[in-house]
Amino acid sequence: MEAVWDRCVRVWQVCVSTWDVFVSACETSVCLLGLCVNSLELGYRLVHWIPHITLALLIWRLTRRKIRYHTNALHDGKHVSTNSTHGFFRGFYGSSSTDQGQSVTMQATPVDPTTMGVGKAIAVLTSGGDAQGMNAAVRATVRVGIYTGAKVYFVHEGYQGLVDGGDHIRLATWESVSMMLQLGGTVIGSARCKDFHTKEGRTKAACNLVKLGITNLCVIGGDGSLTGANEFRTEWSELLQILLKAGKITAEEARRSSHLNIVGMVGSIDNDFCGTDMTIGTDSALHRIIEVVDAITTTAQSHQRAFILEVMGRHCGYLALVSALASGADWVFIPEMPPDDGWEDHLCRRLANQRSLGYRLNVIIVAEGAMDRSGKPITCEMIKNLVTKKLGFDTRATILGHVQRGGTPSAFDRILGSRMGVEAVMALLEATPETPACVVSLSGNQAVRLPLMECVQVTKDVTKAMTEGRFEEAVKLRGKSFENNWNTYKLLAHVNPAEVKSNINIALMNVGAPCAGMNAAVRSAVRIGILQGHHMLAIHDGFEGLAHGNIEPISWASVGNWTGQGGSNLGTKRSLPASMMEEISLNIAKFNIHALVIIGGFEAFVGGLELVTGREKYEELCIPIVVIPATVSNNVPGSDFSVGADTALNTITSTCDRIKQSAAGTKRRVFIIETMGGYCGYLATMAGLAAGADAAYIYEEPFGIHDLEINVEHLVEKMKTTVKRGLILRNENCNSNYTTDFIFNLYTEEGKGVFDCRKNVLGHMQQGGTPSPFDRNFGTKMGAKAVLWLTDKLKECYRHGRIFANTPDSACVLGMRKRALVFQPLADLKSNTDFEHRIPKTQWWLKLRPILKILAKYKISLDISEKTALESVIKKRGTV
Repeated sequence: MEAVWDRCVRVWQVCVSTWDVFVSACETSVCLLGLCVNSLELGYRLVHWIPHITLALLIWRLTRRKIRYHTNALHDGKHVSTNSTHGFFRGFYGSSSTDQGQSVTMQATPVDPTTMGVGKAIAVLTSGGDAQGMNAAVRATVRVGIYTGAKVYFVHEGYQGLVDGGDHIRLATWESVSMMLQLGGTVIGSARCKDFHTKEGRTKAACNLVKLGITNLCVIGGDGSLTGANEFRTEWSELLQILLKAGKITAEEARRSSHLNIVGMVGSIDNDFCGTDMTIGTDSALHRIIEVVDAITTTAQSHQRAFILEVMGRHCGYLALVSALASGADWVFIPEMPPDDGWEDHLCRRLANQRSLGYRLNVIIVAEGAMDRSGKPITCEMIKNLVTKKLGFDTRATILGHVQRGGTPSAFDRILGSRMGVEAVMALLEATPETPACVVSLSGNQAVRLPLMECVQVTKDVTKAMTEGRFEEAVKLRGKSFENNWNTYKLLAHVNPAEVKSNINIALMNVGAPCAGMNAAVRSAVRIGILQGHHMLAIHDGFEGLAHGNIEPISWASVGNWTGQGGSNLGTKRSLPASMMEEISLNIAKFNIHALVIIGGFEAFVGGLELVTGREKYEELCIPIVVIPATVSNNVPGSDFSVGADTALNTITSTCDRIKQSAAGTKRRVFIIETMGGYCGYLATMAGLAAGADAAYIYEEPFGIHDLEINVEHLVEKMKTTVKRGLILRNENCNSNYTTDFIFNLYTEEGKGVFDCRKNVLGHMQQGGTPSPFDRNFGTKMGAKAVLWLTDKLKECYRHGRIFANTPDSACVLGMRKRALVFQPLADLKSNTDFEHRIPKTQWWLKLRPILKILAKYKISLDISEKTALESVIKKRGTV
């Protein structure tokens, strides 16, 4: 019976297709006939009937679509909705894919993001200790809230303002958050509030919110502030009943405010909140610490001193640990992993050993919550007395204190705060009464939503584990990022390199333009290689140096203090190996190189590919190869981030801050800034987000004269407000015709009488400077991971007494992909590469472009189809 049914269905499909061809022929004939006889009476009559005939054909087409859909569904054995509109409109909205036996249903009508917040009110407050980047989060929350049609209120002075009400809760406007990005601390104020700990205080806060119709609360603070917000939400219904009974609110007000939605953003310089890789303010605090360490280094070297620095972190050693990695400190004390008993002798041996190797200074970093295994505090003064007494070193102790909270936010914190603010507003507006309070977090480069109380619970579990002496567990509970940092520190903290030597030679080179962080990667790779027992070789001047034999051994001591040095100490050139393959293969054999680490930009990627291609002709090239992306342009396929891009981004951002300040002083002035990046618009886009630019022109997003006209008109309208300045960023190769000079001249002409214009080409200042903490840390981890991977790969490729690596996975790019560092074969990345323009075909940061435009007050549509799912932090503690 089934076979007969299938045959009938096929015959029906053939009939439908045949009739379809006939209908198409009729349509064509009618049109041609109407044109041919248009001048005759018959033509007039036919033309008169053409609309009717066309309508009949259209009805058939729609019916045909319905019939075909039903036929296919019947043939596949699916159940089909009987709603006639479903078949007509599924082409517009799409239908969900289903398994056999499931009903086919239409997806929901797309939501217009500009009306999501109509009729809703959002309050934003900052609570607890202040942190750099909070203002960026407040600014994004206000502007995206207004963009969605919601009312947004400032709550001044944290929870105290919520309790006091009145002028402490004020309506925010678009202009009220201008010039906030570059300011440290929190403009709307923060305070410790005892009143909010009481039921009476929370009842007052609830009354203030209800009277203003606020049912969405965005809290920026630490775990204590977020826990208080969740408690407030939990007892909201009870508080409304108290207010209703007391006659302070009406039944209608209680009905309208029946549920309170809470979303948190973690603002804490300690990075002590589990569930997020970085909290708002942490990166800026690291900048302050590294600035101090770099400044102290010069005076310490002059006098051969030992310096002990105490950094913040009463219950979390993140700042101490990462600053120790980024500065190459001799020792670090953190509360999560106290030193073993007898650490005093070990520390003194380490410092004495460093001096014997010729180092003129010692740096020890101590978290303020550091303790020994028995729980006894370890203080700066205690360590100073120990070093002075046992070693006789000239020792100084410095407590950094609140210096770490101050200063200008880094580019990372500004972008993080902006992204978190956007995500927080969307989470609030999408929340339902059943949705648990969530916290917006960062995992890798992805914004994620996590249940607030799960994160708070894991954070408490860390403290409990430390109290009970379960230190290994405490490190794991901090998350994968913290654990990786600790493991890297342990690898690099050895006093004596391995004595047993292998017969493996690993060579390192820098290729492409120089950038900050290259030296940190080289230092880490060299020292990890030596610890693995390998011989490490330095190749000077890139592939040219390899071809000319400019190769020499590099030792543990020779890379000392390289972490904080910018540029490339090995020397780097853009030359590619294709034209020098013969010489390169001879020198690989001559120096007996068994593996190669290439640190550089797009040239490093292409050079690595050329070496892989050359394996067919030159057997000497059959060695494991790893490419570490290091370029200000961030255009290397296989990695979301490149070493050096963060430093360049901070340079551009700080320059834009100065320029904006100049524009604010002169009034009615627009600056055109040209950034580096080749054809990659990463720097222009991210600097635009970090500096609050009005527009950023990039190659990946083509633009024309109409777009330039819209931008000029936008600036003309902006000059009518209280904000009388403009900032435009342009990637150097965004358009061959719309050059910086052209755009400058266009803006100057079109803005006559409204604003004047200035231009600034930043140039090579973006490649220089001291590496940022992120680039130092990132380069250190990348260098270590690359050499550890090579060690394993060499074991796999050891055959018949020699190394022979000719498989695609023996030549890889080490890159950050979303939440992890991964190795991807060079050959596999070719298909995702635009070699003509030296960029990857897909780039994650392009999704941030709409945020830049919305925050600059452009009326565009934000794609909210990809919703961030609420994840569980408890289930994935080991991978957070």
